[in-house]
Amino acid sequence: MNFDFLMQHLLKTSMVALLALASQTARADNEGNAPRETERETQGITFESKNTDSKLLQTMKPTINFGGYIIAKYSISDRSGQATNGGFDLRFVRLYADGHVFNDFYYKFQLEVNGAPGVDKGPRVVDAFMEWQKFDFFRVKLGQFKRPFGFENPYSPLKVGYGCYSQATMKIASIGDRNGEHKSSGRDLGVQIQGDLLPGADGHKWIHYQLGFFNGQGINHADKDHHKDLIGGLWISPIKDLAIGGFGWNGKYTNEKYDASNPNHLKSVKRVRWGVGMKYESDWTVRGEYMSSVGGVVTNAAAPDRSDAWYATIGVPVIKNLKIYGRYDCYRDAKTWSSLRTDYGISGNYHLGKNLIFQLNYTFTDDRTARRAATRTDSRYNTFDVQVTAKF
Repeated sequence: MNFDFLMQHLLKTSMVALLALASQTARADNEGNAPRETERETQGITFESKNTDSKLLQTMKPTINFGGYIIAKYSISDRSGQATNGGFDLRFVRLYADGHVFNDFYYKFQLEVNGAPGVDKGPRVVDAFMEWQKFDFFRVKLGQFKRPFGFENPYSPLKVGYGCYSQATMKIASIGDRNGEHKSSGRDLGVQIQGDLLPGADGHKWIHYQLGFFNGQGINHADKDHHKDLIGGLWISPIKDLAIGGFGWNGKYTNEKYDASNPNHLKSVKRVRWGVGMKYESDWTVRGEYMSSVGGVVTNAAAPDRSDAWYATIGVPVIKNLKIYGRYDCYRDAKTWSSLRTDYGISGNYHLGKNLIFQLNYTFTDDRTARRAATRTDSRYNTFDVQVTAKF
C-alpha cells in the first residue's frame, strides 16, 4: 500500500475543495448542516459549496473547515539535580483542515508546526486520512491517524482535562512509547474499520468495535519489516456517556538506527499489549484504565521487557466554565513495585468564552526508581505548571 500516494491524494482533494469553495460563504461549524462525524478540536471556519452551477461540485458536495490551537506553558519544579527547574514552553501549535466530500467521505489533514523532540525536528504531519462514513455500523479509515488503543489516547490535548496525558497513555498507548519509537503522538499509518451497534431507546449505541492494521513504525515513517501491527478494541455502553471495554495490540517495532556493533541495541522488539478501562464523559468526568505491555527497548537491551500502568481521573464541574480534575497515575517500568512511579495531580480548567482555556496544574511525584539510581535525585518532588490555550 503506497501511503505517500495516499497523502498526496488527500492534499490534492483538500486543495480542490479549497479553490472551489473560496468564493462561497464562510460559516461557523455549529450553523447549517453539521458533518455527521468529525475529529475536530476547535470550531474553526467552514466553507461549503452553495448554489453552484458546477455538476462536479453538486455531486461532490464538498466542505472544508480550517482551525487550530496553541498551547503555551510555564512550569516549575523543586526536584534537585536537574539541569533546569522549569521554564516557558510551546507545548503545541497545530493547524488543521477537514471536511466532507460526496457526503459520506470525511477527511482530515493536521500539522504540528512547533519543534518536536527526538529525531523528527520541526513541522510535521500528525493526521492525514480519509474515512468512509456511510454506515454507523461499518466505517473504514485509511491513512495516518490515532492507534485504536485505550480510551484516553484518541482524546485531543484540549479534552484530557490535565496538563498532560496519563503515564499509561504516554508509555504504553504510544504517545511517547517506552520502546524507543520516535514521538508519534499515539498515531501510525494504516487502515481501520469501526462501527457502533444496537441503538438504545435514547439513541445511544450499546456496542462499539474498532480494528486496525498498521505499519508499526509511527508517524511519517515507512514500514521497515514484513510485520503489521494488529490493534483493536471493543466496549459496551449500558447507558449514555458510559463506556466499559478492553483493547489488544499484537505488534513489533523495528529499530531504524540499529547498530550491530552496539551491544545496547536491539534490532526489533515485540509490542504485545492489552488494556481494560471505563470512561464516563458528561458534565462530570470519570475515567480509568489499566494497561500491560510485553516488549523491550530498542536502545537498551538491558531494559525490562515487562511493564504496566494504571490511572484514575475524576472531573467535577464547580461553577460555569470551571471544572476541577484529580488524577491518580501509576507506571511500573519493570512491572515490579520497586519500579513504581506515582503522580498525584489536581488541575483547574477555566474556559473564557469559546476560544480560551486557562489551566493550573499541580503534581506530586513519588518515583521509587530514583532511590536506587546511580545519579541520585529527589524521589519525591512537586511540579506546578500554568497552561493557556488559544483556539481558532
